[in-house]
Amino acid sequence: MTITEVLPFLGGITVLLVITLAVLRFAEVGLGWLPVVAIVRAVVQLALVALLLSGALTAWWSVVAFVGLMLTTASVTSLRRARGLPRGPLGAVLGVVIGTLVTLGLVLVLGLVDLRFERVIAIAGIVSGNAMTVATLSMRRFASDLHTGWGEVEAWLSLGAQPRRAGKRLRQTAVREALLPNLDQTKNTGLVTLPGAFVGALFAGAAPLEAAQFQIVVLTAIMLAGAITAVVATQVASGVAFKPAEPAQ
Repeated sequence: MTITEVLPFLGGITVLLVITLAVLRFAEVGLGWLPVVAIVRAVVQLALVALLLSGALTAWWSVVAFVGLMLTTASVTSLRRARGLPRGPLGAVLGVVIGTLVTLGLVLVLGLVDLRFERVIAIAGIVSGNAMTVATLSMRRFASDLHTGWGEVEAWLSLGAQPRRAGKRLRQTAVREALLPNLDQTKNTGLVTLPGAFVGALFAGAAPLEAAQFQIVVLTAIMLAGAITAVVATQVASGVAFKPAEPAQ
């Protein structure tokens, strides 16, 4: 891209970002400059990824290292959001890592994605990113429900139940609520939404049926990774009988 192409692009992104900040400020949501930080980081990080994909990732060891970097970043982000639970950070990390690696391994072993550098990195990035989101949603919901429903947990504990049994209903709710957004999006794919993997494959020149096939692999992988991540994370976090801290706002 030339400078004459970059400037209008950045100007358009800035307009969208300013409107976003104005809406959030008007609603007094309290996110501050987080949207700006998120977009700036995304721009820088995607630029670096584009440079890597354009020639730096030419061996499988480099692909593995890059996937490791994605997993590390996703894990660190999730554990920060899970500090309201005594074992929340550990649960978030294990959930993201196990959910991503099990899903990615199955996708590759079953031959659902060609063993090409860019495709492996693409599916790994999509799966790890969604695992991170599910870990954050499930752990925050579990922490909030434990805080407000601690009386129910104490009642079970007083009857001799183990901590995981005492928080079972709240844990199930947290897992279900964390998975619902992706499930709703999956149900309405092609009618309400055109997912990024599908559109990206079309832009790259793939046939519509090939793009749809890749998108189905992505949606199924996201579903599996999310289920594993949420279940593992909340199971680990529910293993102690301590009331969580006040959930972060």
